[in-house]
Amino acid sequence: MVMYILWTLLFFHVSAQRWTLFDEESKPKREGRVRLVGDLPSSGRVEVYHDGQWGTVCDDGWDLAEAQVVCRQLGFPGAISVTPGGQYGEGSGSVWLDDMNCKGSESSLSECCFKGWGITDCSHKEDAGVVCETGTNITTDHQFFLDNSLGLSDDLGLLFDSGDGCDFRINVQDVSEESELTFCVHSMILMIYPELNITNNSGNLTVDVSQTCHPHVSAFLSLLTQLNGSFQHQDTAVTWYLYSRQIDVSITSAQCLHQLAFNFGVKKLMEDVGRAFTLLIPEDNTFHTQVSMFEYGLRTGDLVLQENVLQYLSWNFEFLISSPVWSTISFHMMDALLRRSDLIVKDEAFLLEALERWIQDKGDEISSDQQASLLNHIRFLLIPVDKLYEMQFSSSILHRNHEKLYLTGLLRGFQFNALPFSKIRNQMYNTSSEYLPRIYTGDEWSVFINDTTVNYQYHNYYYGQNNRIQSFSTPAHPSALYKEQNVQWQAQVFLSNQECSYYGIPCTSFPVARFLASGNQNMYTSTIRYSNRLILTCKNENNIFHVQDFKNDMAVIPNNSSMGLPNPCPDDYSFRFVVRPEYI
Repeated sequence: MVMYILWTLLFFHVSAQRWTLFDEESKPKREGRVRLVGDLPSSGRVEVYHDGQWGTVCDDGWDLAEAQVVCRQLGFPGAISVTPGGQYGEGSGSVWLDDMNCKGSESSLSECCFKGWGITDCSHKEDAGVVCETGTNITTDHQFFLDNSLGLSDDLGLLFDSGDGCDFRINVQDVSEESELTFCVHSMILMIYPELNITNNSGNLTVDVSQTCHPHVSAFLSLLTQLNGSFQHQDTAVTWYLYSRQIDVSITSAQCLHQLAFNFGVKKLMEDVGRAFTLLIPEDNTFHTQVSMFEYGLRTGDLVLQENVLQYLSWNFEFLISSPVWSTISFHMMDALLRRSDLIVKDEAFLLEALERWIQDKGDEISSDQQASLLNHIRFLLIPVDKLYEMQFSSSILHRNHEKLYLTGLLRGFQFNALPFSKIRNQMYNTSSEYLPRIYTGDEWSVFINDTTVNYQYHNYYYGQNNRIQSFSTPAHPSALYKEQNVQWQAQVFLSNQECSYYGIPCTSFPVARFLASGNQNMYTSTIRYSNRLILTCKNENNIFHVQDFKNDMAVIPNNSSMGLPNPCPDDYSFRFVVRPEYI
């Protein structure tokens, strides 16, 4: 019966579609679909479909692994080469993907790691392209896409609604209310979710709803008789999702849906709902919510939720240290934070001091092996040399408990500050993370611009009376060898076309930040590069909500909709420019 209904639905969909097979524009647009724009079907500019429109891919990080994924997604045997830099012309609309990192085995480009949809500092001059293999048995130079699945999810939802032919029962329990809700479903459809273990559950499955979802279950039970066939509550919504892959998520329902998706073993829904949690992350300045979210993501195995929380806490690490929850965070969270290079701290010595205070507060909760593991994440090589000298005489808990490991770190730190790069180059390749700086915001390496208003007279900008232009100098590198070799920096923020045009800069949106080096910088290009960062901080709340790099000395601030995290203070934030030198 179920098989007959499924085949009937498929037949109806094939019959109902009226678009022409050979009409390219009539193809239904699917999220994540890719196409090539060029003279040949096997090569061209890569475009991807997202949020109702086509956009391009930036060539940053664009390599053969990414090209292989694109070509195979389009049905070609593989890729021959990549074509960076807008070789196939400049696209239009959004640059959807940037900093791609594919393994090469993904089934679609959107499955690869990337910054996030629309989060980029690229222009269409950097649109990526590919050249795909055509194979030896190709008899035509064009392929057509036929997808008659549009609307099928709605009809499968109606099949769930009607209950026709259902043969398996799912019982949702609300333990505190001692009530139970039962859904009759179709085992053949739910067999595509192996986590449900349909074949071994004797015709029924019981799911316990967590305390978080109890109010939702009670609301559903009271609303059930009024639904008139329209399923709106979270419990039903998850079951509906198992059929149709469609669901509405709100901030109020996100945690309940996430918990139910975890209970049902629907990982894709769990990860997608986890992204909705990012809207909540900047809201709590006490950090209780963020710490709770991380532990919840750890329990449910939601890597997306864990990463979103860790990124925010890394950016706001100094605020986290001074918060009441600092001493309560788990070993797993501390271990994850110390591994990160996007950690924003005054310097590495400050980070070590914070770790020691945390270990002291934890007492016997943290074993000796765990202490040693965390100490290994400290980048002694990047601790300022004067602080290294003071640390050898300290009696800190890590120095006492792990003297050999601690002194080894100090020794390597002194070597880093005393030896030229040519001596340590080979060792660097073996332990590269030790040489990679975090985002150090000490006064020696950063400068603030707080003025974000355009209320001064026209001539002031041209005669130096502008608070949005700051100059300062830094050593060429943190190593003591470069202590006396300075680089001059100028930080600027532009808020209008008038300001940009004065400096001959084409600006398409605002604000725009520029970070220029002068002086002796070119002397170090063979050994040192500058991966500088721009940090946006809410003035009143003192929380960092956005960090980005500079490209060709420029950083265009994305709008709120394309930021990784929402901007909680769109009209009242400051700019911090951070110099970040590293050995090449």
